[in-house]
Amino acid sequence: MKFQRQVFVLSIVFALQTLAPAQAVDEKAEPSDRPDNRFVLWYRNYDSPPVRALVSLAFEKTPEYGPYVLGRSPEMSQGRALHELGNNESALVDIANVASDIKREQVLTAIPLPIDGGLLGLRICVVRKDDLPKFERIESIEDFSERGIRIGQGAHWPDTKILRVNGIEVITHSRYEILFRMLDNNRFECFARGVSEVLYDLRLVDSPDYVIEPDLLIAHAMPSHFFVGNHNQEIAYRLQLGMERAILDGSFADHLDRFYGRAIQDLNLGSRRILVLDNPFLSEDSQRVGQRTLQNLRTRINRLRN
Repeated sequence: MKFQRQVFVLSIVFALQTLAPAQAVDEKAEPSDRPDNRFVLWYRNYDSPPVRALVSLAFEKTPEYGPYVLGRSPEMSQGRALHELGNNESALVDIANVASDIKREQVLTAIPLPIDGGLLGLRICVVRKDDLPKFERIESIEDFSERGIRIGQGAHWPDTKILRVNGIEVITHSRYEILFRMLDNNRFECFARGVSEVLYDLRLVDSPDYVIEPDLLIAHAMPSHFFVGNHNQEIAYRLQLGMERAILDGSFADHLDRFYGRAIQDLNLGSRRILVLDNPFLSEDSQRVGQRTLQNLRTRINRLRN
């Protein structure tokens, strides 16, 4: 299985090298004297070990820009964080990692490299133990509606629109932490979480009442990018340059294996039934990257089955 994980991870890196645009930020951005070299990461990303580690890796690969210190933003919803990113008078957030969509790419600067190799577009249900029988023998997305299964999501998450356009009833809240309480209170039956984040979520919540539904994998093209404000081109350039260097020297592959290799193994992706959703909310470039990455991931999952 160790060899299979490495093949899976390396295939993701290859997809990023061949699919990502070579340059999407201002090529004229040059190192400058940033006050105290402090960069504020949205608190949800700062609290996520793989995301914070990747920002650090990108910054460490670009020493010509000087030293850096990562700061944690105040706690705020995803929608508020994106608003603050776009406000050139705000110092509350400098960098946020969120799923991409057309609107976000229009008003902010995206670093066009899916930071987890597309794994965020592979979703698994966190459910209450007592609700597991509701998910038995599900064969299609239509079965969710027929069985009255609702999915909980963040109000500002792109997943919400994607799930609804595919005919699934979605219950939302603006705060991630509240969604677990809503699951407790039977407001919905499935809290859909990315393959790259679900194990970390359950360790953080640490409740025996939640389990991972064992048979289904909800899949759609959804690249997860770093975003910065359009006025922060230096940060954008540094992040992209650092990630490209990490891809070329192999340290990005090591990062993926370190943080996501266990998830690929422990979540038994090769034995799950894949339910594919349409995502009409991506830009043309992100749609191309997302679809090819999703196709690559599905191919590798099929190989794990053999």
